Amino acid sequence: MNTALKKRSKKAGLIPGSLIHIGKAYAEKSKITIIRYDENYFEEKEASSAADLCEEKNKPGKLWINVDGLQDVALLENVGNLFRLHPLILEDILNTDQRPKIEDLSEYLYIVLRKFQNHESNATYSEQISIVLGKNFILSFQEKESALFEPVRERLRSDKGKIRKAGSDYLVHALIDNVVDNYFFLLEDIEERIEKLEDDLIKQTTPEKLQAIHNLKRELIFFRKSLWPLRETISSLQRSDSPLIDEPNAVYFKDIFDHIIAIIDTVDTFREMLSGMLDVYLSAASMKLNEVMKVLTIIATIFMPLTFLAGVYGMNFKYMPELEWPWGYFGVWVVMLTIAVLMLKFFRKKKWI
Repeated sequence: MNTALKKRSKKAGLIPGSLIHIGKAYAEKSKITIIRYDENYFEEKEASSAADLCEEKNKPGKLWINVDGLQDVALLENVGNLFRLHPLILEDILNTDQRPKIEDLSEYLYIVLRKFQNHESNATYSEQISIVLGKNFILSFQEKESALFEPVRERLRSDKGKIRKAGSDYLVHALIDNVVDNYFFLLEDIEERIEKLEDDLIKQTTPEKLQAIHNLKRELIFFRKSLWPLRETISSLQRSDSPLIDEPNAVYFKDIFDHIIAIIDTVDTFREMLSGMLDVYLSAASMKLNEVMKVLTIIATIFMPLTFLAGVYGMNFKYMPELEWPWGYFGVWVVMLTIAVLMLKFFRKKKWI
């Protein structure tokens, strides 16, 4: 799992609004995708630089600009200047450890989301997604190129539903809804891992199982820390008085809010399951230790009288009549074996073994 707080040491001492990329540079070059659309028109293309965006800004219709890759600070600065974004907003876009939030700057809304995915090693990592909603334009920024928004692009291309008829706020709803829907895929993966771990834990308790439980709990805590502020963000969008959000479209954000509540409930359930599994692990480990201690105790108890007899006849006194008996050695063995057998039968009768 990636760290929840990325290093900011290179920003120390700089004035607020200083544009420095904080996070991992996933690609050598940022990619800009432009989509312009209305009810009867759709155009999709790539831009090679921020200069290509100037002529697109004032064209009729609704404009969606997506930027994949944040390491090109100059590009982000040019985009910000073109759409008159505040330097602090640009700083938040480049600082990829932001918590989900919404900021209303009158002319536009700034929204921060977290995208969660799993590596092949079952380690959860997150990326920041920034969305700017303005009048007839949307800007989205991702840390790296991905197919996350491809379903939304397909809906725009096929002209199905109201996405091309509604305003830009509805497209923002579609983008956020797509991000939240991907959380369910993560939950399904975590659920499968929990079920497998639970089955393995019943069969055998090993330190690796304990580490797996610990890792899953950390991932769920990390996930949940982003869900609560996201819930407040969507609630603010739902109740927003901003003219950028049409009142008929506000109800769609309520649907996203309901999904987030369901996800939070599921995460809490998983955390309780993991806590129960941890109790099962500790109980199983304690039972295993008790079994070992019981076996060792029985062995020690059996050997106590045998050790006593061996100690008595191992003393170097001159006058010990049993030492002169021809069958003394064999007699001691018979006594010792008889004692051991009788004690074993007694333990079995008491169901101690």
